[in-house]
Amino acid sequence: MKDPKKLFDESVDQLDAATLSKLNQGRHRALEEIGTGPSPLWRWAPAAGVTAAVLVAVLVTLPGQPGVDTMPQSVADMEILLGEDSIEMLEDLEFYTFIDMLEQEGDVT
Repeated sequence: MKDPKKLFDESVDQLDAATLSKLNQGRHRALEEIGTGPSPLWRWAPAAGVTAAVLVAVLVTLPGQPGVDTMPQSVADMEILLGEDSIEMLEDLEFYTFIDMLEQEGDVT
């Protein structure tokens, strides 16, 4: 059995000039229909990137902005739990959960 690529190549070699011309014209029409150039949106990509960078720079350098707590409370709690004293805290986890629940309900003053 022959290699499929060889069979295809042989069949293409046997085509007459008129058929090859029609195939070539069809190929060019198809390429024109789909458009071979980049999408119009890609033309705006560099400008959008520069605009975003300028906006970030302006927001970062604005004076008088209140400080932002970069570490959520849950992360701080996890650091405490994962610290050296975490074993002792884990032993009393039910107690801490109970106290937290009371604080959320407003029962603890």
